[in-house]
Amino acid sequence: MENNDILRRIRYTFDFSDVKMVALFGAAGHEVTREQMDAWLKKDDDPSYQVCSDMELAIFLNGLINDRRGKREGAQPVPEKRLTNNIIFKKLKIAMNFTADDVLEMMTLADFAMSKHELSAFFRKPDHKHYRPCKDQILRNFLKGMLLKYRPAS
Repeated sequence: MENNDILRRIRYTFDFSDVKMVALFGAAGHEVTREQMDAWLKKDDDPSYQVCSDMELAIFLNGLINDRRGKREGAQPVPEKRLTNNIIFKKLKIAMNFTADDVLEMMTLADFAMSKHELSAFFRKPDHKHYRPCKDQILRNFLKGMLLKYRPAS
């Protein structure tokens, strides 16, 4: 999935304003302007559209974690230079304070069946023998399930 699409989906799911979106970057210690945010949220065919980099999305997700769960003591996490769907999935799970059952509930809401064992493979370290890369379809269904739970009228 494209980073801009993930940003748009999260914004829509939680009905975040422009000010809130900018504040989430600030919660991770990074300043962005409203103009930058607008350019990231534009559709791909808009002339003022700009690509949201992996690092910028990682900063946003870290800010979302800080906003929803509070900043942790000590040094803040360094944003990843390269994101995978597994990392994005894990950061969203942490931000929402979801257990495996909560994640499975989101998947069920999106009519996507999955077992706990399949789910745990996405959150393992890449060098673990049972690690499995998270495909776009999985992340898309998770985001859809969150949308149906937190914004059911849509």
